Formats: sequence, C-alpha cells, structure tokens
Amino acid sequence: MDWITTTAWWLPVLISVSSVLALGLIILLSALLYRQFFKRFYDIALSALAIIVLSPILLLLVVLGAIKMKGNPFFTQDRPGKKGKIFKLVKFRTMTCEKDAEGNLLPDERRLTKYGKILRATSLDELPELFNIFVGHMSIVGPRPLLVRYLPLYNERQSRRHEVRPGLTGLAQVSGRNALSWEDKFELDVQYVDSISLWKDIKIIFMTVGKVFKREGISSETSATMEEFRGTPKTEGEDAA
Repeated sequence: MDWITTTAWWLPVLISVSSVLALGLIILLSALLYRQFFKRFYDIALSALAIIVLSPILLLLVVLGAIKMKGNPFFTQDRPGKKGKIFKLVKFRTMTCEKDAEGNLLPDERRLTKYGKILRATSLDELPELFNIFVGHMSIVGPRPLLVRYLPLYNERQSRRHEVRPGLTGLAQVSGRNALSWEDKFELDVQYVDSISLWKDIKIIFMTVGKVFKREGISSETSATMEEFRGTPKTEGEDAA
C-alpha cells in the first residue's frame, strides 16, 4: 500500500517530465528535418485548422463578395508553383471585370472597388489560398506565386524562387511587399530559399500579422497594386556575357 501511494505521488511528475521531453524531441526533429518533412506537415495541419476556425468568416465573405461583385466572389488564375508547375490560385475577387471600348480590361486602379481595397488592406482576399496550401500547391511561407508570363523573364538567379512551394506570405512580403522593386523582392525570395528554417518561418508569420495590422506595403509607388514585371537588365541581374 505504501508503494502504491509513493508511486501515485510520482506519477504526475513522471508524466509531466515525459511530456516536456516528448515536446522537446518534436521541436528538435522539427528544426532538424523542417525543410525535408515538417514544413509540409505543418502546412497541412495549420491550414486545415485555419479553414475550420475561419469557416464563418469565409462563408460571410463568399456572400458579401457575391453581392459586391455582382456574381462570382472568387478570383482564380494560373500561377507557377514549385519547379514551375502550374496550378489554379484562388482568392476573393477585389476588382471588377470592366473593359474599355476595345474589349481590354481597364487599369487596376479603375477596377479596384472600395470593398476590394478593404479586402486587400486586411489581406482577407488571400484567405481562400488556405485551400491551395492544404492540397499542396502552396506553403504558408514562401515566395509569392506570380504570373505565368513572368517565367521566361527571370534571370537564372531569380528563377530559383521556384525551387520551393510558393507561399501565402514570405520574406519579401514582410520586408516591404508591393513597395519593393521587383529586383529587391526576387533577391529576398532567393535568400529565403537558401535559408529555410522553422525559426525563420515562425518569425515571418509573426511579422506578417504585424504588417497586416499596420497595412504597410499594399501598393507600389506607381500603381494601385504592383506594376508589371518586364524583366531585369543583364547589367543589374547578372554578369554580362
């Protein structure tokens, strides 16, 4: 009976110590094998959790978007993912489809609605990308997926941004977002590719939350969104042949 009482006394301590050791082991393995395995594991787990928790907001935005945009609340577009593989990016629509007399889309600043500006300022337009993350097209953190037509315009170094899955947020986004030049953004993307780690991703996620609340870098200096990328001159992006 005394043995049972003594053992019962130490059981909570043993359980606590075991839990701490197990948690420490998981953190250690996550850090050591983050790029190879745990990054994708956390993408699946966290995107699934976010979809469940944010489902009321997602449903509300679907209804509001259908009303404000007078139709389909979603914007879908082909984007290049890891190794340049094309996938369908899904976002909430922020711009109308208004065209000029010749059938060309009007400039972004004319098509961007007040409702769309609010979505962009709060980054709520990005929420449907959680589904892209869950199915494996994207990651929570990584270089942002850009337009397919930019692929042949990248120099050799810039194309390295496609060595990993594109992200919902990334190093370039927390370092200035659309206020940065294309060259600066691509350089930050490559820096991220070369130094992926658990701690860096955690830092970027926390910085992203701060940027969203401060509403920084939403527009470039010359555009309501971001001006077109037309390629980097060789003298700036690579050594002359």
